[in-house]
Amino acid sequence: MSRILHIITRMDVGGSSDDTLMLVTRLAKPEFDNHLISGATVDPVPGIAESLARAAVPWSRVPYLRRSLSVRRDLLALGDLRRRIRALRPDIVHTHSSKAGFVGRLAARLAGVPRILYTPHGHVFHGYYGHPLTQVFIVLERFAARFTERIIVLTQAEVEQHLAVGVGRRGQFVTIPSGVDLAAVHAEAAAGSHLRQELGLAGETPLIGTVARLVPVKGLQHLVAAMPEILCRCPDVHLVLAGDGDQRPTLERLTKELGLAGRIHLLGFRRDAAAVTAALNVFVLPSLNEGQGRVLVTAMALGVPVVATEVGGVPEVVEDGRQGLLVPPADPQALARAVTAVLARRDYAAELGAAGRCRAPLFSSEVMLARHGDLYRNSQPCG
Repeated sequence: MSRILHIITRMDVGGSSDDTLMLVTRLAKPEFDNHLISGATVDPVPGIAESLARAAVPWSRVPYLRRSLSVRRDLLALGDLRRRIRALRPDIVHTHSSKAGFVGRLAARLAGVPRILYTPHGHVFHGYYGHPLTQVFIVLERFAARFTERIIVLTQAEVEQHLAVGVGRRGQFVTIPSGVDLAAVHAEAAAGSHLRQELGLAGETPLIGTVARLVPVKGLQHLVAAMPEILCRCPDVHLVLAGDGDQRPTLERLTKELGLAGRIHLLGFRRDAAAVTAALNVFVLPSLNEGQGRVLVTAMALGVPVVATEVGGVPEVVEDGRQGLLVPPADPQALARAVTAVLARRDYAAELGAAGRCRAPLFSSEVMLARHGDLYRNSQPCG
């Protein structure tokens, strides 16, 4: 049995938390003895405590481990993690996300752990912070890579992006996609969505939208800005944004300034995200930076055509012209043209959706779990 300690900055709603929860609960005993440590969790994954209890996975929290930078707090988190790691004596420490990725790896190194793995779940090299702070993160990533056995990335594009800034060696990287539980997606979608009824829309009303955190890196301001041109071409369209975050007031203000309060609907966080996605005619992801885009896999699995920005690992998920259309980031006009091109031809939209259904299984939870299991079994001590 291998004792594996997973460390993540926070188990809030999001792809990194979903992947981590899946790993600790579904790669189970007797082969893997999983443990989980996270930092302060504000908006926990729904049902996380119950899932961990059913799988008998111990979960403890380090209150000093937080996403924001604080030298004092980060040093306290480092000391706390080092003590916990020494007490647990894991065979492998697998860290997730950038903050836990650095502090957790350093703590594991100081505690003498022989095998240290890291999944950034995307990266922070652009789209998140200003240039000076980004450079600090890059320096820290370069340092930690020296004692990391494997850096697990979601797409091949991430490998090249890390190497381009001098982080890691090519042989350190292994590509494992973020896994989507397609059975759960289909079950949730089959339960049905009353979205059009909620919004007071007729059944044939064209509906576009996305499911995302309302934060600047998701590029939602550009999608809202694209709506006037979309409406010029397709006058009946409505846009829904499912999710919450710090950018909500900005998006509400922009919606009001454009006179589109009746056409753009901010739904807030939705527990029925798959059902909302299934109700759309086009799923749009206008991100400025994206490791993979799990929501794209959900949309494809449900046969919803996609329009997305050609950033990060997105082109490895959505093949341009096959499952959807890819456009440059921060370009409302390009978004508008792509969305209306799909809406204008039902036969074309159906072709894109059918191709998406065929491609989605490549990014399933089963694929992710099998590849991680092989990685844990074949780990080699880091140098």
